[in-house]
Amino acid sequence: MKKYLFFFLSFLCATHLYGQIVVEEKEVADTCLTGADMLINDTFDTDSLTPTSLPTDSLPWPLNVQARIDSLLQSSIFETSTVGLMVYDLTADSALFLHNHRQLLRPASTMKLLTAITAIDRLGGSYQLRTSLYYSGTIDNRTLCGDLICVGGMDPRFNSDDMRAFVESLQRMGIDTLRGRIVADCSMKDTLQWGEGWCWDDDNPTLSPLLIGKKANFTERLLKELTDQGIVLNGVVTTCGTRPADAKFICSRTHTIDQILGRMMKESDNLYAEAMFYQIAASTGNRPATAKHAHTMMQQLIRKLGLNPKGYRMADGSGLSLYNYLSAELLVRLLRYAWHNQQVYDLLQPSLPIAGEDGTLKKRMKSPFTSGNVRAKTGTVTGVSSLAGYCTAANGHELCFAIINQGIMHSNSGRHFQDRICMALCQP
Repeated sequence: MKKYLFFFLSFLCATHLYGQIVVEEKEVADTCLTGADMLINDTFDTDSLTPTSLPTDSLPWPLNVQARIDSLLQSSIFETSTVGLMVYDLTADSALFLHNHRQLLRPASTMKLLTAITAIDRLGGSYQLRTSLYYSGTIDNRTLCGDLICVGGMDPRFNSDDMRAFVESLQRMGIDTLRGRIVADCSMKDTLQWGEGWCWDDDNPTLSPLLIGKKANFTERLLKELTDQGIVLNGVVTTCGTRPADAKFICSRTHTIDQILGRMMKESDNLYAEAMFYQIAASTGNRPATAKHAHTMMQQLIRKLGLNPKGYRMADGSGLSLYNYLSAELLVRLLRYAWHNQQVYDLLQPSLPIAGEDGTLKKRMKSPFTSGNVRAKTGTVTGVSSLAGYCTAANGHELCFAIINQGIMHSNSGRHFQDRICMALCQP
């Protein structure tokens, strides 16, 4: 009889903890936000969640999950390091596990979640990154007497095929000789080539609006392609400048936002993330766009989540910077916001690495419970390992989670801990 009474009381305890509602922040007042844009905090935070130390096999869900995670937090790695952790049950709209969830930590490449969700929310699913070609002057006897103007849109996917298309457009116009200048219009963004807080000895991308093959040697590659295609360069010089208002359009090459997100998230490509970051900045209408303009848009989104943006530090869009400081709670709220907004989720979810299948999770979490189930963004910089994303629990509930390990000597220690947390969430 005592045994059954114990199980009954455990079940009541689980039900109480799982559905408990504690409101700690005031709702953010913003008359411009309505409907799905406003995620009220009334079911979000549950600071009283305290996992039990009882054997997990004897506990109902979710106490069994909480006990598993609690046991993992006893690892010796936390004698010299820390972790911010939050798990949220999206199906029940309730917090499942909290541990240092508001502690400010360096997010590494999970910073890309903030960049991606802000970009989708701000720019929309039909947004395209564009690199364009214009000319000014006159075309006489198959000779362009004037300027050829290349307008950069910071498209990291612009490649040799796109460059060839530029030159073929000139040939279709009947031009076989250029006499004048090739102008590189990089006015989309400021002249800073690296992000704030990037390490000088790291493998950093170059932040230029005119890119080809992810490199900032656009005009050199254009000159070579013109020569290779038989176009005569008669006294042509290259220079930086801006497109005149009366310049005539020749052609554009574009790539869609989902094409950028795919590599940015699955392969954790830092240049792609910074390119998206500056699309956000440019969407404010400022020329040149700066990191501060992108931060303003990120702060607006954080307000939508019901949090105070002044409580966080954003320096770049990729997570390379040592100056970024976010929390596990912020990452989880971002994931919850995306899950509740179909347009955002439809673009974000396919871009995330899939455990045991692709991207940066291809070689991780190959167990039957996690493989093909966990979809999450990884992050690694010196001393930091992070993981944040979605999974489905054994009872069919959809979960989102964020784990930021900081102060670890070996990234594998953080990854191993994160993989075991995901196993704890997914296994029966």
